Amino acid sequence: MRFGLTYHHQLPRPWAEDSEERLFQEALAQIELADRLGFDYAWGTEHHFFEEYSHSSAPEVFLAAAAARTKNIRLAHGIIHMPPAVNHPVRIAERLAMLDLISGGRVDFGSGQGSSQLEVGAFGIELADKQEQWHEALEVVIRMMTETPFTGHKGKWVDVPVRNVIPKPKQKPHPPLWRACTRRESIQEAAREGMGALAFSFVNPEEAEEWVEAYYRTLESDDCVPIGQAVNANVAMVLPFMCHEDEEVALDRGLEGAYFFSYALMHYYITGQHQPGVTDIWQSFQDARESMGFTRDAIVPDEKDLQSAESQAMMDQVGQLRRGIGTPAQIADIIRRYEAVGVDQIIFSVQIGKNKHEHIMESLELFAREVMPEFVDRREAREAAKRDRLDVAVKAALGRVKRRARDVSDFVIAPEMSLYGDPDDDD
Repeated sequence: MRFGLTYHHQLPRPWAEDSEERLFQEALAQIELADRLGFDYAWGTEHHFFEEYSHSSAPEVFLAAAAARTKNIRLAHGIIHMPPAVNHPVRIAERLAMLDLISGGRVDFGSGQGSSQLEVGAFGIELADKQEQWHEALEVVIRMMTETPFTGHKGKWVDVPVRNVIPKPKQKPHPPLWRACTRRESIQEAAREGMGALAFSFVNPEEAEEWVEAYYRTLESDDCVPIGQAVNANVAMVLPFMCHEDEEVALDRGLEGAYFFSYALMHYYITGQHQPGVTDIWQSFQDARESMGFTRDAIVPDEKDLQSAESQAMMDQVGQLRRGIGTPAQIADIIRRYEAVGVDQIIFSVQIGKNKHEHIMESLELFAREVMPEFVDRREAREAAKRDRLDVAVKAALGRVKRRARDVSDFVIAPEMSLYGDPDDDD
């Protein structure tokens, strides 16, 4: 079991002049502490225009700052938006390689499509096209990191001529690949292409077991044809987080942040009517939280109400938001349950809602002292057993990879003009 922290950089209203600056500086301090404590991953997400929910529009800058302040923790994109209008493949490949080099080979590359129309629509992207754009761009970025020179691509969404994309990453053949997953189907799709699965849905261990089994069953089958030149066989699950010796204190400190995370997510993807620069999601959350069950002591509907699938789903979600918030013993117990079903990494959402920086720092220290050692002690043996189990399947999968490079040995770029203009112009 590995442990990570993920950052959406949530910033509920009201805002002060220095709110965003303080938010980023506190997150960097948390990652610096996590590095010293032995956490394995720091994940930076990418979102655009998601006021309050995510002020994380340039994770490559944030992760570079984290690289300068840490030594061991892996710096992971979770995720980069791949449609070329948002991030051109050349720029993605260049930034990944640069970060990998300055961090000493600590980068993981999680990718995704972008999300709501609020985001992708601002870049002129239709929701119906974003998956196709993601996949084509991902193939091209991988080739740019591994081909010398990149032999060019002319496709539906990406058109790049022969160039040597520099620098190249430190990790060979390329940083580990991950895919954002919110459904069992996307978990299997990640396995089919040899990528790690970033399960961003809050699911209980029993449901996680189904996802993990489906992932590894697909990974070990003939259906697995890696999109890259290496297989990253891992499933990561996300949980809200707050740890304290007293359960009541942990809930008081962390539960509201978890509830706001869920509410803001629903606002942007399901329920909200958003007026840019005006809508106050935090106030809306305060007004609606009781009716939605987002209370310190959630009221469970009576039996007849629970017959409604919608009511049951809502209560299940509210209950799942409490996992990862509690005493060291309670958190250790839930992690053992995820470990038992084969989850490879738990990623904690810490800087959510109005969670206080000092409480997050205390929680990280307590977790590292009281919970982490148990899982670290048996990590090496578990990971070695997994490698042995997958060795034949991974080699077979890599044997099914088709190289897309072509012969460009006769390709030459001639200068069109001298540095100072047309050499035939006497003026």
